[in-house]
Amino acid sequence: MTDFFTGIPAITYQGPDTDTDFAFRHYNPDEMVAGRRMEDHLRFAICYWHNFAWPGGDPFGGQTFLRPWFGETMEHAKLKADVAFEMFRILGVPFFCFHDADMRPEGASFAESTRNLEEMVEYFATKMEAGGPKLLWGTANLFSNRRFMAGAATNPDPDVFAYAAATVKTCMDATHRLGGENYVLWGGREGYETLLNTDLGRELEQMGRFLSMVVEYKHKIGFKGAILIEPKPQEPTKHQYDYDVATVYGFLQRFGLEKEVKVNIEQGHAILAGHSFEHELAMAASLGLLGSIDMNRNDYQSGWDTDQFPNNVPEVALAYYEILRAGGFTTGGTNFDAKLRRQSLDPEDLILAHAGAMDVCARGLKAAAALLENGALESARSARYAGWDRPEAQAMLQSDLETITSGVLAQGIDPQPRSGRQERLENLINRFI
Repeated sequence: MTDFFTGIPAITYQGPDTDTDFAFRHYNPDEMVAGRRMEDHLRFAICYWHNFAWPGGDPFGGQTFLRPWFGETMEHAKLKADVAFEMFRILGVPFFCFHDADMRPEGASFAESTRNLEEMVEYFATKMEAGGPKLLWGTANLFSNRRFMAGAATNPDPDVFAYAAATVKTCMDATHRLGGENYVLWGGREGYETLLNTDLGRELEQMGRFLSMVVEYKHKIGFKGAILIEPKPQEPTKHQYDYDVATVYGFLQRFGLEKEVKVNIEQGHAILAGHSFEHELAMAASLGLLGSIDMNRNDYQSGWDTDQFPNNVPEVALAYYEILRAGGFTTGGTNFDAKLRRQSLDPEDLILAHAGAMDVCARGLKAAAALLENGALESARSARYAGWDRPEAQAMLQSDLETITSGVLAQGIDPQPRSGRQERLENLINRFI
């Protein structure tokens, strides 16, 4: 135990009428929703980086958080872990996620950094075996250190490629050792700032081979979890190669990896790509790529990835509707890749931000499940495409332009538009939220 969260009770479900801030009003882990426990639907995870490693800076200002574990020694790293697992206990989450750089100090060499990571992995393993949460996914930080300023897998320097590959191997080993259910690759700088010094073809080939190596190593070590790519269109680079779900799918197909790799979709990244969160989820489901999600939100008045905790139940409900339509999570879950505002300085803020976000997700899940059970939205969708269920319509897809034209002339086909009934369907959604 540490004294960082002294006086803060474990957060439990007390129902919507409770007067205390330190309670769940809607998240009841054991409540049955659409045939499963709520906890098993949502599979909440707390991220290590924003909560325990981020100092509170922004593009125009530095550190605002003063945490007793900030430092570059193994003692600091172990204190950070002690605080983290205490927070996991207070919130009762079943999972957490990490980057290697979050949990261990940077060494003077790759070998020293690896030794630090391995020591911290064993420290984590002891805490997990004592009743701590499981690992939803691990990943490597291939973007913060200056060596990665021109990318990792896509770097013009082969030595950086080699360093990145070795780093991913050690992180996959750590994830495997801790029983992780997924491994994520986020290409934070896998892109370019200017085409003037960029060989797109070469960089994409490097990235494809790098990912193939990851998949090969997964099978070699017997890792049973999913390999996930996290799409993002920009920031920090001007253009990133994993722009959105559809772009990632095309990339995977090119390198024959579409059956091996899925996606971890973040709400904020979807917005930066010009999409809605539910669009990216529906696209991933339709392509067989839906793996896991990072649940956060952007400030729609800001043009960057603000990583705020979710507070919009209608948006969250539409997201979980697409997840439920796809059959729900398997190895994936709901990771809060979200951070406090720079002015939220107190330990209580860390707890209450997560508790509120978990309640928002619970409300959204229940609304989505009720809407799906009602069936009216799916019935309307099916009715709109009912003509395609006719045998002659299906046969047309196997035909050719000349035959189709002959049929139009012979039958005197003159189709008239039908209403999409958008407003009616929007009204239907609002009955459940």
